[in-house]
Amino acid sequence: MTYLHNIGAYFLMIVEMFRKPTKWTVMKQLILKDIDDLIIGSLGIAAFISFFVGGVVTIQTALNIDSPLIPKYLVGFATRQSIILEFAPTFMSIIMAGKVGSFITSSIGTMRVTEQIDALEVMGINSLNYLVFPKFIALLLYPFIISIAMFLGILGGMAACVYGGFSSLEDYIVGIQTDFETFHVIYAFIKTFVFAFILATVPSFHGYFMKGGALEVGKASTTSFVWTSVVIIILNYFLTQMLLS
Repeated sequence: MTYLHNIGAYFLMIVEMFRKPTKWTVMKQLILKDIDDLIIGSLGIAAFISFFVGGVVTIQTALNIDSPLIPKYLVGFATRQSIILEFAPTFMSIIMAGKVGSFITSSIGTMRVTEQIDALEVMGINSLNYLVFPKFIALLLYPFIISIAMFLGILGGMAACVYGGFSSLEDYIVGIQTDFETFHVIYAFIKTFVFAFILATVPSFHGYFMKGGALEVGKASTTSFVWTSVVIIILNYFLTQMLLS
């Protein structure tokens, strides 16, 4: 019953988030701050992980298709498919659930513990709109992070392929261009927008409705990461089934 209660409370929170909007002059500053914290602040870790994971995917692919009967360009092809279809949108989102999700939960949870949310309610401000809506708007720019992750993942794969001596630059580029389907990129960005919504709302839910003190803020951050990851994995399955099957 607790799970059903939490699911119902989550959807009610989403509805309440769009009611009684905060004044635009205030909201604009909140959105810009959240863009800086959630998007700009995540570029470094996203770029670093993407580049090296792209290299690892390429090395593992090259080492497993070393038969002379298999053309060398398939290394680039397999790297492109792995990065665009799964690593960039899905696994980067799980990494961001740890980075962005924990930040959101801890910041809102701290406001709950220090009774700042109660103060907002007393002043007649819709605290959900004030706290959660700017994060939702800021994370609409999340596909920007994923597009950089795609580019750097393929670039990292190219560097590993060429400097590791697994195939030539020309073969790798041919592999990237072989059987390219534009819909695969569209599919990746559809997933990204859905995951951005989850990244904005599930951690906010766990931070907003937490009870207790400073220790519970840490527990709420851990719980929020677990459930955000679970929801992303489940939605990834259904979206793949609907869009690619």
